[in-house]
Amino acid sequence: MMAANGYVVIAPNRHGLPGFGQEWKEEISGDWTGQCMSDYLAAIDYAAEKFSFVDKDRLGAVGASFGGFSVYYLAGHHNKRFKAFIAHDGAFNLESMYTDTEEVFFSNWEYDDAYWNKDRTANASKTYENSPHKFVDKWDTPILCIHGEKDYRIVYNQGMGAFNAARLRGIPAELLIFPDENHWVLKPQNGILWQRTFFNFLDKWLK
Repeated sequence: MMAANGYVVIAPNRHGLPGFGQEWKEEISGDWTGQCMSDYLAAIDYAAEKFSFVDKDRLGAVGASFGGFSVYYLAGHHNKRFKAFIAHDGAFNLESMYTDTEEVFFSNWEYDDAYWNKDRTANASKTYENSPHKFVDKWDTPILCIHGEKDYRIVYNQGMGAFNAARLRGIPAELLIFPDENHWVLKPQNGILWQRTFFNFLDKWLK
């Protein structure tokens, strides 16, 4: 759909994905904002430099779930590479996420420790200190936040928080909330609205 709408799609096989084996996949654990973020930026920089049909002045970053988290983090660390961001069901505030999710087992496994523990592990401190909400002061790019109210894995207050943060910073932002969707958009009419909103936003800022 993105290519059909005239966009070049760059989907790097970053750390944390299974494309290069289990070790590569697991290297993201405890390091959500390290190597995998470098992978994203290296891929976009390579494409913008290598291919003449990629317009480096009209780049956008979009993602869902961990990709949505990635968008929120990159919004504060992209050095003006991108002109538009879209985050679907992404985590914005990892301290809030620790207790807000129904996947508490994942919080304990991946975050390593509670944010309120003063003697928390080094991995836990690194995770919380690099939460996207800590870098909103560096946001400078239009953003669309999409979320489902029945998403109990990443609760919709994460999307609302990111949207409100952008608006409070004076950044153009849009919010699309689906009261009847979860971590995915499954209803046909909702899917049409999702696609329409998604591409209208990209077209507004990138075309």
